[in-house]
Formats: sequence, structure tokens, C-alpha cells
Amino acid sequence: MTSTDTVTQGEHASAIERSDSAIAMLDDQGTVVGWTRAAERLLGYSAGDVVGRSAALVLPSSGTAPATSAFAERCRARNGWSGSTAVCHQDGGVIDVSLRISMLRGLDGAVRWLVSLTDIGRLSWGAMSESVRESLLAHTPIGVVVRDPGLRCTWVDDTMERHDGISRDRRLGRRFTEVLPGAQAEALEAMMREVLRTGTTRVREYRLSLPADPGGEQHSFAVSVFCLQDADAQVLGVCVISIDVTESRRSRERLTILGEAGTRLGHTLDVMRTSQELADIAVPLLADYVAVDLEQSVPFGEGPPVHIGSSGERLVFRRAGLASIHQGVPESPWARGEPVVVRPASPFMDVLRTGRSHLEPFLDSTPGTWVDEDPARARKIHENGMHSLMVVPIRARHALLGVVLFIRTEDPGPFQEVDLLLAEELVGRAALSLDNARQYAREHTAALALQRTLLPHRLRGGTAVETASRYLPADMENGVGGDWFDVIPLSGARVALVVGDVVGHGINAAANMGRLRTAVHTLADMELPPGELLTHLDDTVQRLAEEDADASDQPPAVVGATCLYAVYDPVTRRCAMARAGHPPPVIIDPRGTVTFPDLPSGTPLGTGLGVPFESVEVELPEGSLLALYTDGLVETRDQDIDVGIGHLGAALSQQGQSLEDLCARATETLPGQAPSDDVTLLLVRTRSLSPTRVASWTLPCDQSSVRSARHLAARQLTAWGLERLEDSTKLIVSELVTNAVRHATGPVGLRLIQHQVLTCEVTDASVCSPRLRRTGSADENGRGLLLVAQLSRRWGSRSVAGGKVVWAEEDLASPPSHVPVRGGAPVPGEQPVPASPSRVSGTRVDRQE
Repeated sequence: MTSTDTVTQGEHASAIERSDSAIAMLDDQGTVVGWTRAAERLLGYSAGDVVGRSAALVLPSSGTAPATSAFAERCRARNGWSGSTAVCHQDGGVIDVSLRISMLRGLDGAVRWLVSLTDIGRLSWGAMSESVRESLLAHTPIGVVVRDPGLRCTWVDDTMERHDGISRDRRLGRRFTEVLPGAQAEALEAMMREVLRTGTTRVREYRLSLPADPGGEQHSFAVSVFCLQDADAQVLGVCVISIDVTESRRSRERLTILGEAGTRLGHTLDVMRTSQELADIAVPLLADYVAVDLEQSVPFGEGPPVHIGSSGERLVFRRAGLASIHQGVPESPWARGEPVVVRPASPFMDVLRTGRSHLEPFLDSTPGTWVDEDPARARKIHENGMHSLMVVPIRARHALLGVVLFIRTEDPGPFQEVDLLLAEELVGRAALSLDNARQYAREHTAALALQRTLLPHRLRGGTAVETASRYLPADMENGVGGDWFDVIPLSGARVALVVGDVVGHGINAAANMGRLRTAVHTLADMELPPGELLTHLDDTVQRLAEEDADASDQPPAVVGATCLYAVYDPVTRRCAMARAGHPPPVIIDPRGTVTFPDLPSGTPLGTGLGVPFESVEVELPEGSLLALYTDGLVETRDQDIDVGIGHLGAALSQQGQSLEDLCARATETLPGQAPSDDVTLLLVRTRSLSPTRVASWTLPCDQSSVRSARHLAARQLTAWGLERLEDSTKLIVSELVTNAVRHATGPVGLRLIQHQVLTCEVTDASVCSPRLRRTGSADENGRGLLLVAQLSRRWGSRSVAGGKVVWAEEDLASPPSHVPVRGGAPVPGEQPVPASPSRVSGTRVDRQE
């Protein structure tokens, strides 16, 4: 029973592939006896070039294809041969082809071979990978009939009888209409005559009920008719190839669905979500129940995954995806996110060791099998009627990311090889997305860890300020950024406040942030004013950019970073600040009034414009609140930065709240919105040092001032109850005042400050900074600063208007339980900074000791 079927668009694609196949006919010794125009188009050889010659002309003697001298016996033993190989083009090139060799039988037992070659690169099954295409082509049975110009059958293969039920003896020597009369046979013969007349290839699809399945489902066949030519390009006859496309059509339909569904994979860089998408796609298309188990380090991006070939007593996976045709997924002993232990004797361990899929069409759960060693799985297998199983590895970069379990329960049919091919194709697509997500999670984790390591672990505001901070990394899709903040103790009880933002996200931004933070610390150590410090920082960024530009393998430079730098003095309650393209600070006075200082914005660091950074100095009442932040806190895609700054000021103006509460309130000013950039907030509440803890004098520039300075310092230490520091302080004061009198002109200033340490400051009109120098045993000078360095915990100098200040700090032998501070209590639990090696800050000169 036959019926004509119209070729659909999808079937037309298959037909084109068959019509593009190159067909050649060989005798039993491998000599070409028939050639087609399609073969000429594919390989460049005309019929006259190859007919009568050995097939070795185009078939290489090495590779997967057999050598010409041996292929006949090999093909005879296997009744043909199929696979992929490379063939030679006339121009000397090599073409990868899918090759099929079919044995044909004629009268009196004679043998011929039909060779079909299809360019793999031109196969149009876009949804299929090369391996799936090859497998489906290799497993698709084809029937071959060769007819002479009178359309009488001269050669036929064994498969053709299974297609239409006509035996070889009945078919040989007869036309198709003689053995199977009907309209279908007449239409096919008409097509053959047209091919003989025009030399073109024609394709037709038809349906036929197989004799082995009477009354059963009709099978779909695709018939391709080729014109065979001899060495003189004369017509030898036609070659009719019949392919049962019923199963391959089903496979293509399912694979097309999988291909379309596969586009849903990998839209997010989240391994757990991608795993769940994989499970959802596979049910019910491939299985009734699917579980995706990832190696336990993969979801968190921690450490390398397991390599294929690993073994061990047990392996722990993490269940990342679950789907079932039943509500609640009763087949799974473990919920998503829970660890899954793999037993040594299970097929999962075999997949791990070999890296190959496991197919168990009929799941054997009888006693003595691997199921017995896994009670949790055994119970679920029996309860849910699991009868067929596939385990497919998730492989990427020679590593095993996990496995996917496919189970059938309600579907009575067992899994077959074609099901495994489709499952491997789907898992292969998901593996790329999962590996990308794993790499991203690993980089994100490393960047976040690097950034948290580079950010300060404790803010030391000393007696100058009370501090609190928040750092919120950007969401997973945008990654970690380059925000940082700092509170840096300076000499004279002052403190530097810093907040900055490096352009970009990820580990490179975090690393660049660390470079800038280190540079700011170094420049702050030089006691530079804010505007001058930013100028030096801008030069540093430009230099780093030039170095990175010279190294092609380096990450992008730190061009475009922004920064705000401020210095607060608790003695004068004045704060000097400057910014480089950064949002302005917010100031809230003790009464809750919000102000925004008129601070020039400056240009971002590294732009190379050479515009100087201007400093602004403001006086802050005791208990003022100063907020420094990055734009991630106040700017969104839907909201202008000015609106966000206004909301921030309103959130911080609440009276009577702690800094921690204000930080929490400020970071919630945009509820329900995930940050698209890092959020950094540094809150500072100012204190002022009590006048009773500061003593200052102005001395004339002569030698008598040295004795007066020692006397004044000793008297002040007695008033503060610090007599134990009198000897060391008198020596420090004596050396510093002596240097000022000897190398400067004008009055000399002396100031003692008692805060967490005792600071001694000497001011003079000279702009030359002192430096240590090595002295010999016979030298009479040069030992003063060495003595100061030995007696103090640290010392240095800084520039001021009209001169410089040389300072030295001494530890308080037994710090008082509290330091009288106006505007706030000392920071609880904050201890003096441990002594560090003495150093000098500033420009080196040779004229002072």
C-alpha cells in the first residue's frame, strides 16, 4: 500500500542533503564504473577522469576509510561500511565527508559497490551537532537499486527488500511497474525517465506500509534518483536510493525541539538556574524524571572541578536541577541544593572514571546489583517504577562539572541509542553555559575576596572622628567593582578621609583599586594637602596606564577612576577637601541641617587633562556628620544622581540615631532595587579635641629658646600627669628646636598635643624638610634626628603655609582610661597604633641634621 506525500519544508531540507550526495559505483575490485554529476560538483573530477580508474584517486589510503586494496573484503564481511573520512578534491584540497559504502548484488551473484559521499559542512540540520548527524546517518538503513536505461533492475542491495517487500530475484531484470503496479510506481518511473533525459537528480517522498507490519503504521521513505554516467559521459542508467526516514524524522523533530528549547539555556550566569532550565527542557521531551547533579565546588566557583578519570571511595555532588512529570518530584531522595553522595559501585562512578555516558535500557534493581548499595535510590526506584536509565556526564575543558540522570517511569518504552544521542546533544549545549557560569562565579568569588582583603578591616578614627561604613557589592550579573574607602591617621591627631571608585567590574577592577589605595596611603604619608595629593595621584594613574599600554597581556588601566580626599583636624575643627570627578560629600550639622559644600568637581583620575585640583576648607561644628560615598548609592538607570543625593541627605538628617543605624537607613533609600554598581558609604561624626589637651608657644629664633622650650614642655607634662615622659620629651624638643633655630629664620612654634599619643610639633619658616643621614664616629653633627627617631614611635614633617612642621610622637606608657574630647566619647576598644619603624616624609635635603 503506497501513498504520495507532499514534501514539507523540514523534509525538503533532508531531501536537499540527499540530492547533494556524490554517488559513485565501483566493481568488486574498487574500480569506478559509474559516476554522477553531483560527484563531479563535490570532488571536481568528471566521469572521464575517474571511470575505469581505482577509487584510490579520491579515497585516501589512511584514515578511517579502508585502503582500496582491502576495502572490498572488509565491506563484504560487514555488508557495507559507513562513517566519516576525508577525500581528495581535484585541486589538491581535502573534504570531510560522511561516507557510506553499500553492497549491491546482481544476476549470477555478481557484486558491485555503491559509494555515497556527503559534504559534512553542507549538511543543513542546523540543530544537530556533527556527532549526532553522523550517528543518525550511519544508523539509517538505505535501499539501493540500479536500473539500466530501460529502467530494468540490474543491481540491488539487501535493504531494499525490507522497504517494499519485493525479493531480489523477483526484482532483478524487471521494471518497477512490473513488480509493484500502481500510480506510485508509475510516478516514480516518470521521474526516472526525466533524470535519464536531463541528467539532473530528483527527489520524492512517499509512504508505504511494510510487509512485516501489516495494518501497522505507515513508514515514510525518501527516494533520490541519480543519473549514472560512463567514462564518455554517456548514460549508464539510474541509481535509486530509498531511505526510511520515519525514525530519523522523529529524531530530527525532537532534536529541533531541543534546539529551540536550548536557546533558553545560559541566559543567566547562575549555575543553579541553568541546571534547573536543563531539567525543565528534558521533561517530558526525553524522560519522565531528570536530575542534574553538579560537582560540589561548581555552584560556588570554588576550586577546580573533578577531572575525568578521577576515582575515590565516595564523591559528593550537589543536586542543582530537578524536574518530573509528577507534582513535587517524588522520584528524588534529595531536594535542590542538598549534597548527593555517589557510591563507588554505581554507574555514576563509572561515568566519572571513563567520561562516557551510561545507558541502561532495562534498569536492573534485583538483589546483588549496584542499587543495593544505595538504599535511598533503591527505595525511590521501587516506589516510582523506574525501569530505564541514562547517565550523561557534563563535560567542559577536560573536566567533569557533573552528571545528568534521565529516568523513565510512565513511558513504557526503554531508552535507546538515539535517545542517548539526543540527551548528549542537549547536555553538551548546557555544559557550555554551565562552564561559563562556573568561570564567572569563580571570578566573582575571587574578585569579592580580593576586594574585601584590600578594603580596611577596621577604621581608626582616633580622637578626631567616629566612623561607620557600608560596602555592598554589585549583583551577580554586574560583578564586583573597584570601590574603596579609608580612614588614615595623620600626625597631630588629624585624620584623612578617602572614598574612591575605579571604573569597571571584576577582578581587574578590584586589583586596580588595590593599586590606587596603596598609592593614596603613600601620598597621605607625605602629609600633602588634598588638592596636591590628588595631583600626584593623577600622575600615578597616568603612569600606570602607560605601563599597562606597553604590556599587551595586561588588563585595562585604571583610567577614569574618581576620588574624594579630605583631611580633618580636631584641634581647629577645620576640614580641607578636594575631589577628582567624584560625587560631593554631604554635611549634616548637629541640628540636622543638610548642606553640600561648594567643592569644584575636578576631572577623573588618569584623563591627562592637566587641570589642577582645588581644595576647599570648611569649619565643622562639633558633632557634625560627614558622608562620603560612591555613585552606586545615589545613581540608578531610572534616577538622576542629584535626586539620589537629595534622598541620601534626607535619610542622614534623622536626629538621635547611631552611625550604624544611619548607614543601614542610607543604604535602603532605594528599596527593592538591586544595585547595578558597587555601593560604598563612609559616615564620619566629627569630634574636637579639648583645649586643655593642647599647649602651644611661640619662641624667638635664638639659642636661648632651646632651654625655654625644654622648661615649657616639662611643666606641661607635669600638668598632664605625664612626668614619666619628661626626659624623652625634653630631648626631642631640644633637638627639634635646635634644628629650627639653626636652619630657619623668624619665630619658632612649639606645640604639644595629648590624644592617643603625645605629639610634639615644632614649626619654622623654612621649606626644607629634614632627613636622617648616616654619621661617622668622628662627626660632631648629624645625630639629632637619629636621637629623635630612637626616642619616638614615629616622626616626620609636613608643609604648612609659610614653612613646615616637624613632629614626633611618643606612646603613652599607660594610656588614660579616657581622653577628654568635646563632641563625642573615644572609640570603644580602640588601642594605640603599634609602634612602627621610624621614617621621614617629604623632600630630602642635606642642610638639616
